[in-house]
Amino acid sequence: MIKSKKKPDLKAKLDKVFSEYIRKRDTRNGVFKCISCGRVLPYEQADCGHYINRKHMTTRFDEMNCNAQCRSCNRFDEGNIQGYRRGLVALYGEQQVNLLEAKKHNFRKYSDFEYEVLIKHYKEEIKKL
Repeated sequence: MIKSKKKPDLKAKLDKVFSEYIRKRDTRNGVFKCISCGRVLPYEQADCGHYINRKHMTTRFDEMNCNAQCRSCNRFDEGNIQGYRRGLVALYGEQQVNLLEAKKHNFRKYSDFEYEVLIKHYKEEIKKL
């Protein structure tokens, strides 16, 4: 019996690299400010929080949709969505947040090639930070 190699889970690989990029992007001098509650914490306590749920592929890897978030807000407060929205409006403005919210209704499927390109892109972006 010939065993075939299991294809790497490119979505999971991109999730990991993208998450690292977002957390590092939002960290200054080893600390980050939670987009939702404003607490300042060390990088090691940062999650990559998604304003619009990760199940929506159109916004899953959208840099505006993803920000450093404390674990308390992200994991135990259902994302602290009201606080998250306030933080996004402060950063990008009401109109941009409305456009982001509208995007979640679009359909998006990534090809393996697109995943590979994005993985490479975010690995390069991490090196720049």
